[in-house]
Amino acid sequence: GPLYHGAPLSCMVCTQRLGGTFVTQRKFDAGGVLRAIEQWKVNNAQFVPTMFVRMLALPDEVRASYDLSSLKLAVHAAAPCPVEIKRRMIEWWGPILFEYYASTEGVGSTAITSEEWLKKPGSVGKSALGPIHICEEDGSELPPGESGIIYFETLPGRTVNYHNDPDKTKRAGHPEHPNWITVGDIGKLDEDGYLFLTDRKDFMIISGGVNIYPQAIEDCLIVHPKVLDAAVIGVANPDYGEEVKAIIQPKRWEDAGPGLEAELREWCATRISKVTQPRSYEFVEELPRIPSGKLAKHELRKLYGNSVAVI
Repeated sequence: GPLYHGAPLSCMVCTQRLGGTFVTQRKFDAGGVLRAIEQWKVNNAQFVPTMFVRMLALPDEVRASYDLSSLKLAVHAAAPCPVEIKRRMIEWWGPILFEYYASTEGVGSTAITSEEWLKKPGSVGKSALGPIHICEEDGSELPPGESGIIYFETLPGRTVNYHNDPDKTKRAGHPEHPNWITVGDIGKLDEDGYLFLTDRKDFMIISGGVNIYPQAIEDCLIVHPKVLDAAVIGVANPDYGEEVKAIIQPKRWEDAGPGLEAELREWCATRISKVTQPRSYEFVEELPRIPSGKLAKHELRKLYGNSVAVI
């Protein structure tokens, strides 16, 4: 269930200590969440972007049938939220969405309200705990607008140690500033200090020497009207090293096949650059996700990572 993770668990503990009622599901169900909000007069709730996608996929008449007026705050985190999905959620629920970006390591965080986000679409906000630095692989700092490794500047002496993983522990630290710490995410800052996430460094695809970040491709695919969920990984290519593969969970399984693939190719052709467009597609009945809502990409890499697409 969802309480294995620190965020919902701490929310539950705080709610109970204050004498409140905490409502949860063993497994996420879009209609069930809306029913629970109406039945229990829920004031605030925690979500991940996948849940927004599933709720928005419900028929308009179903979504309109629930009284959600009690909901005053909808907190979301755990993964980047596609801009179009968040915009539609704000249109539906109003400016009650509050997003934060943080890590289990506890080295830094950002936060952003709906009002701020509408002015800075796609941002996860400004730092709440010390300066943020965007750096190259060699540690040199990048200017606003350029993507690189996200480092949070922490208090002197603060470090991160991964159990039985000295290499990962070493990579978490900046080569010149011991109290600048990264958890491996890629992003950029704008001129006003707002952070925009690009992807995790571990998920980056290198095709013909070009760095490709799956998150932007997934964000493009997931707003297609026939797509319920999408994952993008790199698979082996004899000429380019890797190529982009999209794994799609359609809203209706009967849509899976060459017809939908052709639609998705046309959809991507007008929305993302040619080099980032998927070379191959796979359709699955359900994509693997861990309880926090994040894609279980390690499973997908095991299944497809060494395959070579035939176009």
